[in-house]
Amino acid sequence: MRYAAIDIGSNAVRLLIADIIEKDSEVTFKKNTLIRVPLRLGDDAFLEKEISVRKADDLVKTMTAFKQLIDVYKVEDYMACATSAMREAQNGKQLVERIKKEAEIDLEIVEGQKEANIIYSNHIEESLDKQKNYLYIDVGGGSTELSVFAEGQAQASRSFPLGTVRILDNADKEETWDEMKEWIKVNTKSYKNLIGIGTGGNINKLFRLCEEKEGTALSISKLKSMYDYLNSFSLKERINVLNLNQDRADVIIPACEIYLTVMKYAGVKQIHVPRVGMVDGIINQLIEKNLVKKTS
Repeated sequence: MRYAAIDIGSNAVRLLIADIIEKDSEVTFKKNTLIRVPLRLGDDAFLEKEISVRKADDLVKTMTAFKQLIDVYKVEDYMACATSAMREAQNGKQLVERIKKEAEIDLEIVEGQKEANIIYSNHIEESLDKQKNYLYIDVGGGSTELSVFAEGQAQASRSFPLGTVRILDNADKEETWDEMKEWIKVNTKSYKNLIGIGTGGNINKLFRLCEEKEGTALSISKLKSMYDYLNSFSLKERINVLNLNQDRADVIIPACEIYLTVMKYAGVKQIHVPRVGMVDGIINQLIEKNLVKKTS
């Protein structure tokens, strides 16, 4: 059995096709195919407040290709979600209708809170120490989702319109940073020794660049050193010398700034990087949805 997840982000669009594994009444999944297309819809949405004709056409072509792959892989269920860029684009709803008509994909523009819920459907905290408290930090192109976990339960969750593409486009606002600082202060003050859980393409890349051993946490000092190191190169050098993809080489700097700022505000000294993201969360939601259907 296979499920598929589509994530239309502000920087890239992803398709994950996953094989569903049922063993001893436990359902898990194995990644089969992951495709990432760097459309960067955020540039249009955050600056022009609508997706341009060219990018809309590219998105429809991408969705058509994804639909064909979903059919060829004989996927039994899928879910397609769009986040920040499509939320803010005035023509977002028309694009959803066009994608339905031309690509035959049902797409939902999800609100920030639902986006946060999808991300922590990955249940990473379950594999960690129940006695400890965690702060989920997911940094995307258009928004940052924060969730506080204590005693294995989500205590507070919030989405902020702060993301890597938004910062590159100078479309982030000072008051949003202040709001985030205040929210972190209020919602983390009763928890000592918070540990970070970082998700998103940039923290995955940063973790690999830091050459930490799989399963170990990344310290804030190591992350800060990597930030300083990356910042000492020009954009061109980050592409040519460090071999970063063009659409990663620019966003990795503001991503690092967001992670470091959040960790500082929350007093987080180390961050786990489980290398999961929105698409993994969508697959987990599909598993839960279909389990409920089976039992009802």
